[in-house]
Amino acid sequence: MTTTQHSSDSELNGHIFAIGIGPGSLSGMTQRAHSALRSVDAIVGYSTYVELLPDEILESTETVHQTAMGGEVSRTEKAIDYAETGKEVALIGSGDPNVYALAGLALEILESRSATDIEFTVVPGVPAAQSCAARLGAPLVTDTVSISLSDYLVPADQILSKLRAVAAEEFAIAIYNPWSSRRTGMFQQACDILLEHRSPSTLVGIVQNAGRDEERTRIIELSDLLSAGDTDLIDMRTTVLIGTTETYEWNGHMITPRGYEQKYDY
Repeated sequence: MTTTQHSSDSELNGHIFAIGIGPGSLSGMTQRAHSALRSVDAIVGYSTYVELLPDEILESTETVHQTAMGGEVSRTEKAIDYAETGKEVALIGSGDPNVYALAGLALEILESRSATDIEFTVVPGVPAAQSCAARLGAPLVTDTVSISLSDYLVPADQILSKLRAVAAEEFAIAIYNPWSSRRTGMFQQACDILLEHRSPSTLVGIVQNAGRDEERTRIIELSDLLSAGDTDLIDMRTTVLIGTTETYEWNGHMITPRGYEQKYDY
């Protein structure tokens, strides 16, 4: 890729694109995300997400920088370092940059550096909850809340308090990061909270690796969710969708009524 030469330091105004690649496959990526990835000088991301990118994108890029899990700050700083040299940089993540991703961190670091000369653009992608819902039918067409069970950045008691608050209301709930080997207790506590407020027969959709080759999907009842945690179906690549009291299953699909049946005959 040919990089534009800048005539003076005052023109070294780089550009950060926080890009959501959706599930990661080309078919699950927006056209805008694909075009942006083909046009940048550098791509920065978590290694798992970088490996999901099509070869045509990686081969069209001058620089690819990837880090392991836990390297969110270092790779965001690296993306900004590149931008400060005048490069156009894609900071990638799965799903959408505004859903448990790095758009906010990038802006915070830009602010800390007073880097007002660097342009910043968010390129949205399909969030995991919506990608998973599409595979289950229509579980999220009512008011929906997303909660991550990862206590890496947020204290566990705050997460569980939020879950307790929404479990008592008629929200559909999308649970991100439901399980890891070091915090199995969080998943058990989450199941206990849900069962305190919802019927054991409440439908739950489980999708692992949505949109990828290893995709797996199941619909179970809430009473079986805890035992599902003892299988390999629930991990950090899984999204769990909790239905409302009205959610039901028909022909292999989860359906949460929006309310049309109360106003119309069909």
